[in-house]
Amino acid sequence: MADKIFRVNMSDLSASVEEVPSGWMGLGGRGLTSTVVAAEVEPTCHPLGAGNKLVIAPGLLSGTQAANSGRLSCGAKSPLTGTIKEANSGGTSAQMLAKHGVKALIIEGLPQADKWYGLQVSAKGVTILEETELVGKGNYEVVEKLNGRLGEKCAVITIGPAGEMKLTAANISVKDPGSRLRSCGRGGLGAVLGAKRIKFIAIEATDAKVDIAKPEAFQQAGRAFAKALVDNPISQALGQYGTNVLVNIINEAGGLPTRNFTSGQFAGHESISGETMHDLIVERGGRPKHNCHPGCVINCSQIYPGKDKKYLTSGFEYESIWAMGADCCVDNLDHIAEADHLMDDLGLDTIETSVAFGVAMEAGVLSFGDGAGVCRMLREEIGRGTAIGRIIGCGAGSVGRAFGVTRVPVVKNQAIPAYDPRAIKGIGITYATSTQGADHTMGYTIATNILGVGGKLDPLSKEGQVELSRNLQIATAAIDSTGMCLFIAFAALDDPNCLPALIDMINARFGIALTADDVTNLGKTILKTERGFNLAAGFTSHDDRLPEFFRHEPIAPHNVVWDIPDAAIDSFWNF
Repeated sequence: MADKIFRVNMSDLSASVEEVPSGWMGLGGRGLTSTVVAAEVEPTCHPLGAGNKLVIAPGLLSGTQAANSGRLSCGAKSPLTGTIKEANSGGTSAQMLAKHGVKALIIEGLPQADKWYGLQVSAKGVTILEETELVGKGNYEVVEKLNGRLGEKCAVITIGPAGEMKLTAANISVKDPGSRLRSCGRGGLGAVLGAKRIKFIAIEATDAKVDIAKPEAFQQAGRAFAKALVDNPISQALGQYGTNVLVNIINEAGGLPTRNFTSGQFAGHESISGETMHDLIVERGGRPKHNCHPGCVINCSQIYPGKDKKYLTSGFEYESIWAMGADCCVDNLDHIAEADHLMDDLGLDTIETSVAFGVAMEAGVLSFGDGAGVCRMLREEIGRGTAIGRIIGCGAGSVGRAFGVTRVPVVKNQAIPAYDPRAIKGIGITYATSTQGADHTMGYTIATNILGVGGKLDPLSKEGQVELSRNLQIATAAIDSTGMCLFIAFAALDDPNCLPALIDMINARFGIALTADDVTNLGKTILKTERGFNLAAGFTSHDDRLPEFFRHEPIAPHNVVWDIPDAAIDSFWNF
């Protein structure tokens, strides 16, 4: 079955199936979403207007038996940053779309009528149906009701009330194998879907298989690839303690942003650590490890029960726990888990919204440490769309502007995640130069700066950080195009068998002959394409900067500032 482009025009409520242009044939995931957005979206358009398009694409290996290949990419012009944006997620949608032969789903235009819609996708195309029952409902209820309508094996992409309100911290949620939620979290893409009045996209379950040009070669490469992942010590640590294993590690390194980025260590770090979380989950009868998509062999996710031993949240990630924990000085994991659940249900990026709460605490809206108050505001303010709720629901920059706060940790208006760039300088280069605003996943220098993966580079040194971030950003752009989880990078950096096996799988899938240089060039092309869009949208090198307080406020315990010169930052693009 040949792949097709599925296109939906909400202006006239039409849907079509198109041949894949030759220039898009070798692309998937982020490589395809960014290419389509750059080709079809006017860079200066309003992100919530008719000119923006939302592009949803499985990766090159989606739908196959390859380990960890279940990531889905969503791309558009971001309402939060104004830049090009790709956000990806686990769940079941990437595999299901690929099995239906969907190379990409492109959604354009705005509906004329004051109505909401649901999209239903099958191998034949897309059906657009008016939706009334699920409007205003949280994501958990949407998934439950669609399971009832279409069967529990259907895949679901949805927005919560935050997306309906077009809040710029709104995410796109994706159903996982247990009917829980995963998030295309950053950049406010839920608001783009909300502007197009689409409450959900349901993908018909299918047992179809994608075509593999060389099945035996694919299986052989797949076994070598999975072994590299399973044998990797970082993979094993993630499987035991989840991503939250990083709390104590980053705290020890002095790079755990605390109390709205005023310190690099949190006194309550043990209370919110991965080790403590693991023991609580086991004590309460939860699941300390499980997969966010079929075929994952790392199993870094978990199911976290409350004190009553009932389900509270899942996919309880380090960045979310840091943001609501150390950054807001909340040391109660149950409060953080409840907030995580509420944000998942409302459809809010947990990083952006929690950092916004940290800025709001600095403004005096809440007291630092008031986890119960955060949960109350999520329910009563953001959930109900009050004025203060909308301000917080539009992110950290929004709160800073509304309350006149000067310590606002954003780049291109997107909140800085869980690693302080003064103490871990490589990640500061990634935050500054990323085409999509501050985002640790764009070039995860923590691997080398802190974990010693792929070599070792002193996190406090200025030397070599630009090159490290550049190389990782190029590699990440390519990985994001395969449909692979970013966590394959740990094995890829340290195991000489991992990357060749990945390339062998791509070659066997399509009957081609890519080399490592081809993959590197793909990553470079994606970055240049994304930067070209941003330049046309009016961004310059002056936007590739961290907030000025990082240069003037030393952070404990190392008493360091951000001191990498602007010229060095600008040299990032010399490739």
